[in-house]
Amino acid sequence: MYTLHVAFDDTDSREGRCTTHLAFKVVKHLKKQLRAQLVDYPLLIRLNPNIPWKTRGNGAVCLRLKVQDTEKIMDYVKQEVEEGSAIGCGANPGIAFLESDYVPTKLREFSAHAMCDVISRQMSEKVAKAERVQYFTFGNGQGLVGALGAMGCMLERDHTFELITYRKQQNWGNPRKIDKHDIIKFSIDTYPHTFNNYDLKQRRVLIAPHSPDPVYFGIRGESPNIVQSALRLLPLEEEIEGWTIFRSNQGTNMHLQNEIKIATVKAYTAGYVKCNVSSKPHTIEGGHVIFTVKQEDAEMPAAVYEPTALANVAIKLEEGDAIEIGVGVRKGTTKHPKILNTEYIRVLKLEPVYEILNPVCKMCSRRMKSEGKNKGFQCDRCKHKEQNIKKILVPQERTIKTGLYIPTPKAHRHLTKPSQRYGIEKTKFLLEKSSSEGLI
Repeated sequence: MYTLHVAFDDTDSREGRCTTHLAFKVVKHLKKQLRAQLVDYPLLIRLNPNIPWKTRGNGAVCLRLKVQDTEKIMDYVKQEVEEGSAIGCGANPGIAFLESDYVPTKLREFSAHAMCDVISRQMSEKVAKAERVQYFTFGNGQGLVGALGAMGCMLERDHTFELITYRKQQNWGNPRKIDKHDIIKFSIDTYPHTFNNYDLKQRRVLIAPHSPDPVYFGIRGESPNIVQSALRLLPLEEEIEGWTIFRSNQGTNMHLQNEIKIATVKAYTAGYVKCNVSSKPHTIEGGHVIFTVKQEDAEMPAAVYEPTALANVAIKLEEGDAIEIGVGVRKGTTKHPKILNTEYIRVLKLEPVYEILNPVCKMCSRRMKSEGKNKGFQCDRCKHKEQNIKKILVPQERTIKTGLYIPTPKAHRHLTKPSQRYGIEKTKFLLEKSSSEGLI
């Protein structure tokens, strides 16, 4: 048998369809009709979330297979992607095939680049040709970038799993019936091994999308068994078409591993910035907070948006505080410069803050008034004057502490690492056989 890597992206649009649902159907046919064997879970790889032309979560899929007839597999996948994509509604699918027992270093590097930067179709074609990847595109073919990005992502270290259930077609577009009390109980019972099921503060269900796509719900967690437990612990309010389990980079902050230098930062890139606060944060209309950060000799504005619930943290920062922020870079315009859209705040060091008071009159203990710059102070009550005294600096307790601050769950992107995952990140992957429809 031959090892074949199959990857595709950009099959959906804002009007519908779903790349993971297409993968679900493809896997089902490959296993039952073409006798292909998966050597890993289907991979759901989320790429740079700041790409402006992405649809929803910017996710691509890769299947790693053992097959007997590569040509038959490729012909089938090409046909399914072409027929199952929303090409007429803005989808621009790309498909990539690699027959190889290993994934070349150049593809792995390409994937790492695709997590945090903007890559052109021309560059992706160049890499594909150099590494002997067969590829096919539709529309403008931008989906090839995501296909190669997914193919090159090995997830050898930290990763998570997601069980996705799919609706029968007659239910697409209808409201999803999911009891929030069942979700809350499931979330409590499986903590910390599942995440982003329900936002208690915002009282919002997070496992179901709001778009008219085929997904019923998705459960994200640390192992195949824990996410699969949702099938017996959560009552299904409608009959489903099926389900599969994906291995994924969701919840890993993979897009924020690249250190950014603000002097040379490019629009739409993602990463983290180590810097100092260089202007006092202030609140603007909508409850968003704006401040300036400095790194070496370069300065740049940063924004913290109200829905993230980080605004009440940012407003407590002071000039000089040392911080690290995870960011996506918003493109500048003729009226506004590029800005760092903040995804998390790590406070590294807090500057001391003082209340500045006028000195006290030594004659009558009343607070004195300044006579003007370098003119000393005078007491209004007894008229006593002092020329060579200074204002008093009274240390103030800071209302913020050093440490990590992350958004409220409802504002999490697919890649955002939730609080309970800090400290339990994986360092390797060992394939364990499961009853998952996503595996052998």
